[in-house]
Amino acid sequence: MLVVAGLSLTNLHPRVWDPSSPFYLPHLRAVMVSYADFHRMPARRRAAMASGLHAYLGIPQHVKVYLDNGAFYFIQRDGETPPEDYETFVAEARPDWWPIPRDYIPIPSMSRAKQLDCFTRTMAVNCAYPHDGYVPIVHIGELLDEYIAAVLAHDRLAAKPSIGLGGIVPNLLRKPKARPYHDVLTGLHRARRAFREKQLHLFGVGGTATLHLAALLGIDSVDSTGWRNRAARGIVQLLGRGDRMVAKMGSWRGREPDRREWELLAACQCPACQHWGVEGLRARGLQGFCHRATHNLWTLLEEARLIEAHLADGSYTTWYAGHIENSIYRPLIDELLRVLEAPDQLQDQRAR
Repeated sequence: MLVVAGLSLTNLHPRVWDPSSPFYLPHLRAVMVSYADFHRMPARRRAAMASGLHAYLGIPQHVKVYLDNGAFYFIQRDGETPPEDYETFVAEARPDWWPIPRDYIPIPSMSRAKQLDCFTRTMAVNCAYPHDGYVPIVHIGELLDEYIAAVLAHDRLAAKPSIGLGGIVPNLLRKPKARPYHDVLTGLHRARRAFREKQLHLFGVGGTATLHLAALLGIDSVDSTGWRNRAARGIVQLLGRGDRMVAKMGSWRGREPDRREWELLAACQCPACQHWGVEGLRARGLQGFCHRATHNLWTLLEEARLIEAHLADGSYTTWYAGHIENSIYRPLIDELLRVLEAPDQLQDQRAR
């Protein structure tokens, strides 16, 4: 499973993809930038189009650049961007992966009529872009079955090699009337079975525990900006555990590490902790942010590596029991394993 690190144009530090950076993460294989950032910064948009995203960002060729269409940004501001502008940007900036120009994300609190409108508008864009590498988007939610049927009924969409799965962020953030976690998992499972031969990308996965759910469901790639957002709030992640507050940043509050967790952080093998230790994680300002962000992304990449290794050798079901210490997601993993009827289903997921 490919972990795609979400970036922000307003602050490209830490440069985790740059071999000359002290924060370099050699196992990083993909990053994601949002078209919304370029929409808000016309000069940067022009520069990226002139040189291409890889050159503009200084991203080496072995690291893929994914493009997000910025739908979540636009829906929050009730705005639009001309599809022609997006098409031109894709053609000239040359990302390695890009979705349709716009999708309309259903918020759980919407009426069914409004969610149906989001479905209709998103499918209209899907159907308008069956060409040139545009990835269709399907939303996990009340109308998932309608999305699946509509994509499979359209010959050119049904032939697409990739599908983007959106709409989980409002549910994971527990917005009003958010769907139960069980329903979100069931929906993802249905999508995986319906699009059995396709590469599935899941938008908006945040922490280490949710990586387990995505991997068990056979998701091929996930993106996350949580490694940065947590760092800005003074929060770090630990392998197999939840978030821990290591630096007090304004009004943000959270659970602090216990003695054992401070020991785990002191022994962390990420480049930030190896160079600056736990004092680097506690630091304020840009440097402290870079330390925490690097640690968080390294933790996501390492968690994904561990998951894949244990799935590959058949030891996952015994390993995770002693590894996961997260009261929210541990029961969901337990439940998902029962749904998948391990180990036969796990083998089937790996084969895809």
